[in-house]
Amino acid sequence: MASLGMSGFSLFRTCVQNRVKFVWWFPAHGKGDRCFLKYRSRKSHMAALGKPSYHSKQSSPKLVLGIETSCDDTGAAVVDETGKILGEALHSQMEVHLKTGGIIPPIAQRLHRENIEHVVNMAMCASGVSPHELSAIATTVKPGLSLSLGIGLEYSLKLVDQYKKPFIPIHHMEAHALTARLTEPVQFPFLVLLISGGHCLLAIARGVSDFLLLGQSLDEAPGETFDKVARHLSLRNHAECSAMSGGQALEHLAQQGERQKFTLTLPLARSPDCNFSFAGLRSHADRIIAQKMEEEGLKEGQIVSCAADIAAAVQYTVALHIFKRTHRAILFCQREGFLPQRDAFLVVSGGVASNQYIRKVLQILSEATGLTLCCPPPRLCTDNGIMIAWNGIERLRAQLGVLHSTEGIRYESKVHQQTSKGEGMTVRKTRRVYKVQRQVARSRLYFQKRRKAKAKATDQKEEGCRSKDQTWPEF
Repeated sequence: MASLGMSGFSLFRTCVQNRVKFVWWFPAHGKGDRCFLKYRSRKSHMAALGKPSYHSKQSSPKLVLGIETSCDDTGAAVVDETGKILGEALHSQMEVHLKTGGIIPPIAQRLHRENIEHVVNMAMCASGVSPHELSAIATTVKPGLSLSLGIGLEYSLKLVDQYKKPFIPIHHMEAHALTARLTEPVQFPFLVLLISGGHCLLAIARGVSDFLLLGQSLDEAPGETFDKVARHLSLRNHAECSAMSGGQALEHLAQQGERQKFTLTLPLARSPDCNFSFAGLRSHADRIIAQKMEEEGLKEGQIVSCAADIAAAVQYTVALHIFKRTHRAILFCQREGFLPQRDAFLVVSGGVASNQYIRKVLQILSEATGLTLCCPPPRLCTDNGIMIAWNGIERLRAQLGVLHSTEGIRYESKVHQQTSKGEGMTVRKTRRVYKVQRQVARSRLYFQKRRKAKAKATDQKEEGCRSKDQTWPEF
């Protein structure tokens, strides 16, 4: 193992002088919160791969360093304009937050501060790119935990000032939405579903910074629902789930359960729009858990015998809710002509998009509606520096929000409708807010008239199809 005790970019210079190639080891998910490395000489690396281990400015004219600290992961990466990932590093705080039962912002801030320089050094050294060769530095500035965002922004501005590079402020959700364009040939416009621990929204991506919002969560996000149910089930005390996050533990346990044993109320079943709601579903699950604990005489921290069945029911209901709201959005987009008739894409990203059960559900929906489902690899669905660097590349190519002066740059923990120049995804959204409201109102009126005219017929048909498992496929 190599020591990383150097500060600043001295580690990078030493790597280049000694012609060392680093190969990064990341522990199995949930097995630890540190990343490890080994190294080999450039000569042996070239012999193994048959090509150079680092890239010159001539071969990659646009290079962006991306830095991500919006929540509990410290990530950094260097990406070129072709989408090639030259170097990356990630420090996860999951092990620490599992012990505390959730993310505590001051602890997350301290861990970001302790690890950000180390992580950026690792990404730069792995890329073989000099800081002077960078075209720009991109950093998440919103939304997220304010204490965490501040660490990333402060460190980035120091680098910008030191190396005189342009700065690109990144909207976290915009980065998630555009990640699919890094891995697949997705063209604008496309429908994007972002599902994570802090967000849930449906939007039409019409350009790098041009998003038309169709619906969003009215209360909490699906990842938050999974985490809270897992915490109430005390899955951290389960032998198979002790090292997993709440969402991962619930997905794992749900594979062993029978979701038919519990029926949870489907949220917004009669709401004629594309919004989401998960708080009522989670409260219903909490009542079931509390009732079962009382029946079995269990204390807090003990696991009910039907935990797997409850996990399966929660996962199924969340997936069905997402299925129905996304289906409604697809029908609306097809009716209004927002998506191309051929080669239309449904892009699904965010941490919850790594849930394989939900992916299967959305694959069924995509095939039924003629869309192509595009999900980034699971490692790119969760927070990482790669998506920030790629968003920086997209903005650099389009010359959107590339700042040569960082005066007045600030982070935002929540998204506000009024934003200043270059601050991200909501710049175009504010210009279209009234247009969006009119379109949503038209959609709401359309579905209200349709529901009133065919209420009885629809109810009977839906009930009959549900009994035959035709309307909602067996996921």
